[in-house]
Amino acid sequence: MLRSLYSGVSGLQNHQVRMDVLGNNISNVNTTGFKKGRVNFQDMLSQTMSGAAKPTDEVGGVNPRQVGLGMIIASIDTIHTQGSLQTTGVLTDVALQGNGFFILKDGDKSFYTRNGAFSLDQNGYLVNPANGQKVQGWLARTVGGQTIVNTSSALEDLVVPVGSKDPAFATTEVKFASNLDKRVEPLGPTPTEAESLQRSWVSSFDIYDSFGRAHMLQVTFSRVEGIENRWRAVVEVDPGAEVGTNTVVEIPGSGNASNIFYLDFDNNGALQSILDDAGGEVAGDNVPALARVYFDVPESDITPEGTAYRQEFSLNLGDIGSYRNTITQFGDLFSTKMIEQNGHSMGYLETFKIDQQGVITGVYSNGTNRTLGQIALAHFTNPGGLEKAGENTYVVSNNSGEARVGTSGVEGRGRIISGALEMSNVDLAEQFTDMIVTQRGFQANSRTITTSDQMLQELLTLKR
Repeated sequence: MLRSLYSGVSGLQNHQVRMDVLGNNISNVNTTGFKKGRVNFQDMLSQTMSGAAKPTDEVGGVNPRQVGLGMIIASIDTIHTQGSLQTTGVLTDVALQGNGFFILKDGDKSFYTRNGAFSLDQNGYLVNPANGQKVQGWLARTVGGQTIVNTSSALEDLVVPVGSKDPAFATTEVKFASNLDKRVEPLGPTPTEAESLQRSWVSSFDIYDSFGRAHMLQVTFSRVEGIENRWRAVVEVDPGAEVGTNTVVEIPGSGNASNIFYLDFDNNGALQSILDDAGGEVAGDNVPALARVYFDVPESDITPEGTAYRQEFSLNLGDIGSYRNTITQFGDLFSTKMIEQNGHSMGYLETFKIDQQGVITGVYSNGTNRTLGQIALAHFTNPGGLEKAGENTYVVSNNSGEARVGTSGVEGRGRIISGALEMSNVDLAEQFTDMIVTQRGFQANSRTITTSDQMLQELLTLKR
């Protein structure tokens, strides 16, 4: 008789635990990145009243007779299914589509979370604004003039230095690609101004000195009379200014230096060779794959020592014999398909963006984009084994496995979605249904106790 009482008590206690978990799920239905819990039951030890007997020649086998002693909680699981994404438009909000966790640091202790509602503190650190824990990743470094992110190095606090300066950078290369109209008549020895305007192609754009100030680079192309498929190019920096008269073009391998060079094309319109001002072919049979023209650009400023200095950059005309991103000669209109130069003025970091790989790119007022760092993600063999540490965070346990840290989209880690947050994966319809089932289970166990009590009462009233 007492066994049924204690079985009912275990049912009441454990259904109450299940109700506690359901209540926690429902209370966190709008918690960013929350993962719902689930309670699994199993039966408790059974009391054996008689054991099993094997069959004999006379009779068959007998099954054991056992009475269960109630139920216990088998596990309380955390269900790491994907939550829906909500667009926020906030730069520092990031969501995970797929497996993985963001990594936060509080001193030397690591925490893991699916809540990507981050922000910047006054020092530019990317943090969880609720508790100040710092988001982990890798900062960009400049090595050999190139910005790289070493994702194999140790994790560090991510910083977005809003308002920081991007120093001026002098132009070192200009990529030039256009089409020169083969239908244009060559200029005579003494062309009029109208003929020069009609039969020449002038391309001009800005380049930058080491102080970040703009200088106009102007290249004028005109066909050479008497020589098929040859064009004359005149290069000027700051045309019309006194400094522009000192522009010098130096073709590699040539001893001649002026601001004029020549281009020869084949009958198919592809660049064939570059010639110096004297008309001698410099490249010959050893034309480099990348044709370059080097310019000494005079600087209008005076150095502290009181002497002027010159700046040099290269003019990339493309590949000899190629039609892609190179200068060509076809019977079509003049065009400037691509002009690109790598110099810029000084600028300030105005904003930033985060891509699907977690790469943070700074956008500067001078129009440049610079990689600032990359967000790291952690992946676990058994994410259900993580221990909840409060504030939407988890910590490593003995059964979760160690964190496997890497970048987005690698080794099963999900993609990072910027300007969005992952919502809770709690389904209210499912929770309310489980609540009804739990309530009925609780009621049934309470009936077991009251019925057992009535039976005991009947037993006590046998003798009056």
